[in-house]
Amino acid sequence: MKMKLFSLSLLFLSLNFSFLFHFASARGGLARSNNSGFWESNYAGSARQLFEEKQFSEYMHRLEKLAEGYMSNADLEMAIRAFNRRCSNVSRIYSIGKSVLGVPLWVMEISDRPGKEEPEPAFKFIGNIHGDEPVGRELLLRLANWLCDNYMEDPLATLIVDNVHLHILPSLNPDGFELRRRGNANNVDLNRDFPDQFFPMNDDLGTRQPETKAIMSWLEEIHFTASASLHGGALVANYPWDGTIDKLKSYYPCPDDKAFRYMASLYSESHNNMSLSKEFPGGITNGAFWYPIYGGMQDWNYIHGGCFELTLEISDDKWPNASEIPTIWEFNKMSMLNLVGSVVKTGIHGRIFSSDGRPLSASIAIQGINYTVRASQTFGDFHRMLTPGEKYKVIATMRGHKAKSTNVVLGEEASTVDFILDPLITLEDGVLLRDCDCCFRKSPLKLTEILRSQDLHFFLVLMFILVFLCFLMKRKAILAHLKQKQIIGPKRPLVV
Repeated sequence: MKMKLFSLSLLFLSLNFSFLFHFASARGGLARSNNSGFWESNYAGSARQLFEEKQFSEYMHRLEKLAEGYMSNADLEMAIRAFNRRCSNVSRIYSIGKSVLGVPLWVMEISDRPGKEEPEPAFKFIGNIHGDEPVGRELLLRLANWLCDNYMEDPLATLIVDNVHLHILPSLNPDGFELRRRGNANNVDLNRDFPDQFFPMNDDLGTRQPETKAIMSWLEEIHFTASASLHGGALVANYPWDGTIDKLKSYYPCPDDKAFRYMASLYSESHNNMSLSKEFPGGITNGAFWYPIYGGMQDWNYIHGGCFELTLEISDDKWPNASEIPTIWEFNKMSMLNLVGSVVKTGIHGRIFSSDGRPLSASIAIQGINYTVRASQTFGDFHRMLTPGEKYKVIATMRGHKAKSTNVVLGEEASTVDFILDPLITLEDGVLLRDCDCCFRKSPLKLTEILRSQDLHFFLVLMFILVFLCFLMKRKAILAHLKQKQIIGPKRPLVV
């Protein structure tokens, strides 16, 4: 009897062994160090090292059992299309690309004017970056349907739909989900596949995965104010930086550390129990202080996309039983809603115009913070995440215009700051006309550039006035010269 119990215990431990390290594997996975000193995900390979062939087969069987109750990729697409049909007045669906195996990467956009560009902030949620962390898929479908059902009924739902363009990508890694593994179909960890700020990795466009390319192209098309990716294996809100320049585990703050800590705390404190964590004070952590990773999506979004992104670990288990999903949804619902709402309810927002009425894609800087955001080209609108309760000096700059600044005391609510910038009359390499000496100085501004300029009318009027003044001065000088000639010499004919 004892031997039978011992054998059953061993089998139980073998089936659960991979989950003993769920905290360490949430962002990084079971890993090994390569020759360059970077940590590489090798989830499937490590599993084969840890288990005998029979035990590994049992482990995969357990994953298949766990997948029962979760949507398959086909189910997910059907659910997305059904949502769009039911909520077509506030939604549209589109694909940002395809996975390695050709599965479309479907996005649901939720807005009162879906597909239309407006002077409003945009927010994105991304789930299932790691194939074996599927909870995000389920929660994001529930979020979309909740917003649809509660629009014009719940104040927060109405605020989000009316004032934010929310984009939801339930699954970035449908192939990994289908294969029941962390990486994609090429067994690449997508959260290590982005260009890194500290080290020359993933710089070769040809070696990037199609899912990674799709995200990078997406951010070129849409200017997101903030975003979050949903993971599993821990319970914490993670913020930049994710890596360190010396590869050591340490707190490594980004320029907007205060704003990120505010966003992470907003999520954690709105959660049922995340803020009560004994491992992570307040339920939040700096990524590099937890454990450094390189080539992550979070840091790339902030550096190259102007997008404030959090990495949200939303369940202790990477693949909890499907029966737990309703509870996990209830624990995370207000956190997700409050995070999206924060891009409207906090920070500074405004529009930038030239004094002639044109919107300007100007840069907005905050004194003391080495990071800028850019206003949109179409409307000149900007949306800047900042920590409430502090005073900021806001500076708007645009090439060819005089910079302007103002001081803002930011309360608990958002502040609106608009700028009107005056154009500069002088060129970058010198004054257009100097002392009205009737001679046009050689200028680097070419005729084709002048003709393309939106200030052509203003330029022509200015030129006419200057030429006319020069003509009067030259005429006066000529008459004086002729008068002097009449006194000292023979009269000459006047050339007209």
